[in-house]
Amino acid sequence: MFVSGWNQTVPTEEAGSMAALLLLPLLLLLPLLLMKLHLWPQLRWLPADLAFAVRALRCKRALRARALAAAAADPEGPEGGCSLAWRLAELARQRPTHTFLIHGSRRFSYSEAERKSNRAARAFLRARGWDWGPGGDSGAGSPGEGERAAPGAGDAASGSGAALAGGDGAARGGGAAAPLAPGATVALLLPAGPEFLWLWFGLAKAGLRTAFVPTALRRGPLLHCLRSCGARALVLAPEFLESLEPDLPALRTMGLHLWAAGPGTHPAGMSDLLAEMSTEGDGPVPGYLSSPQSITDTCLYIFTSGTTGLPKAARISHLKILQCQGFYQLCGVHQEDVIYLALPLYHMSGSLLGIVGCLGIGATVVLKSKFSAGQFWEDCQQHRVTVFQYIGELCRYLVNQPPNKAEQGHKVRLAVGSGLRPDTWERFVRRFGPLQVLETYGLTEGNVATINYTGQRGAVGRASWLYKHIFPFSLIRYDVTTGEPIRDARGHCVATSPGEPGLLVAPVSQQSPFLGYAGGPELAQGKLLKDVFRPGDVFFNTGDLLVCDDQGFLRFHDRTGDTFRWKGENVATTEVAEVLEALDFLQEVNVYGVTVPGHEGRAGMAALVLRPPHSLDLMQLHTHVSENLPPYARPRFLRLQESLATTETFKQQKVRMANEGFDPSTLSDPLYVLDQAVGAYLPLTPVRYSALLAGDLRI
Repeated sequence: MFVSGWNQTVPTEEAGSMAALLLLPLLLLLPLLLMKLHLWPQLRWLPADLAFAVRALRCKRALRARALAAAAADPEGPEGGCSLAWRLAELARQRPTHTFLIHGSRRFSYSEAERKSNRAARAFLRARGWDWGPGGDSGAGSPGEGERAAPGAGDAASGSGAALAGGDGAARGGGAAAPLAPGATVALLLPAGPEFLWLWFGLAKAGLRTAFVPTALRRGPLLHCLRSCGARALVLAPEFLESLEPDLPALRTMGLHLWAAGPGTHPAGMSDLLAEMSTEGDGPVPGYLSSPQSITDTCLYIFTSGTTGLPKAARISHLKILQCQGFYQLCGVHQEDVIYLALPLYHMSGSLLGIVGCLGIGATVVLKSKFSAGQFWEDCQQHRVTVFQYIGELCRYLVNQPPNKAEQGHKVRLAVGSGLRPDTWERFVRRFGPLQVLETYGLTEGNVATINYTGQRGAVGRASWLYKHIFPFSLIRYDVTTGEPIRDARGHCVATSPGEPGLLVAPVSQQSPFLGYAGGPELAQGKLLKDVFRPGDVFFNTGDLLVCDDQGFLRFHDRTGDTFRWKGENVATTEVAEVLEALDFLQEVNVYGVTVPGHEGRAGMAALVLRPPHSLDLMQLHTHVSENLPPYARPRFLRLQESLATTETFKQQKVRMANEGFDPSTLSDPLYVLDQAVGAYLPLTPVRYSALLAGDLRI
């Protein structure tokens, strides 16, 4: 039988060998054929594309299941409310003892977070005029039947401030003030800390909207933000009271209900909200109080950075809160991970991606009120941090620190964030690795995001067919001079070719809406593009220029307002900055365009900060830019500074710097000008400045 069986298999094996030999040339020729058809650069990443697509679909399915479970839950129970409320209640039930938050020496479990936020919710409900009775139990003082329609969620509620009494009466904290109307907006002016979270979660559970106010705002910008979002109450940190004292009369005139979040000597008419919370019960509040009428209803406001003007209050929907619960799941983070978060909570990266993303997977977050580059690695060692959420500037701060013993032997395996420049990326991984960097892209008010799931350095994501099928977007040609997309003869936009910078746009749909900003519709002017590829379609305009290479990798190119024209060519500030940052004596670079009398367009100017103990080498700098930048992109002016001006979210101030110009009589910083006649950077003296204005200095 053995011999017979063996003999029978021989022809089959021979036939298989012959077939393999015939197929081998075809297999060898297949890559050449794919390269000829320009498909190979895309297909080589197919396994990574498929793996991420599967993860994204699983994430979407899990979030949908959560939403359906919440919709089917008992409206009297805590899991029948808005996505933030029911997710916290779910985690308190599923993982009651698991640590949710570490802040300094304080630790809070998920069940503690639930109870703290319940106390806050009851304090806010009492400010709405509801009396829960002693001990916080609902009963005779519970809301009437007419209150049960979740009035806090609808967009129409933002104008409900008429229910508040004006004047000083409305400015008194606690029960003495006129009741807050259902759906009223309460602004938080607080540093990152546990109290910020309990109040935010409590407001969500009470059916009130939250407005995250940047902590540095005072005077006009602060009042502008509060008015723009229709705030009817303000909770502020006691440590801000001194700097806010000049603003208090205006805040009272606005009829704001004022609270301090902590003990201290408070002005008349202001009480301690945390003390009021301590007297409330910590039992759950009914879910119907926060359940939205529509998942696209506004639940909170996050202000834009205001780098080009006063901040705008971006509307954040319940849908976006739900979607952000999937952020860390998409990044491959697990519930046993420990996430290090040192970003402002009034910023989307800190609150929605950091905190809400952590809630999405039920992990632990180490929250820092302020980032310390010198303390970072010791914190990571102490708390066994595995995931670091960054903004590019934080990584740059770390690589510029002197060596630290704690930076060796850490457990950080993943850094997730945005704005990491390639040079800093390389230095960060080389010094602190092995770890994975996951660069992302997104906007607070946007409906599109990308994730660099392959880890390709310098990229913010991939424009694979699979990714764009799940999260659709396009790159279209853009005219920097007119500030408008380029359209063809039919009036439709034109998609870019590989390697060509294009404006990132995304279709507006029920699944990916754009809610705009609080205030008039004119604030959203230019953010929506119509008839992009076909009549009647509507796309969100990110205002960012990206490049997609022939392998499908996306790289950030520049902001549309930052790119400028000089000598008839477009100059991308980010590309020039990356070239300059390759010089070892430069620590920080900010590139922008300035107007020069007698010249069209804008000339490039670079604000520089030296890396200690180096000095400025003008000859090496000129040689470097001459070798690495085309003539039109080489900076015409240099401005040497001790430090660069940034916003609290670490964005560089370009508009202000451009407006300050290059006049040596008004600027105290050392200034230099590129003299094309001599081919060198020379000090910009008053004599050379006058020659430049007279047209006698060739730049």
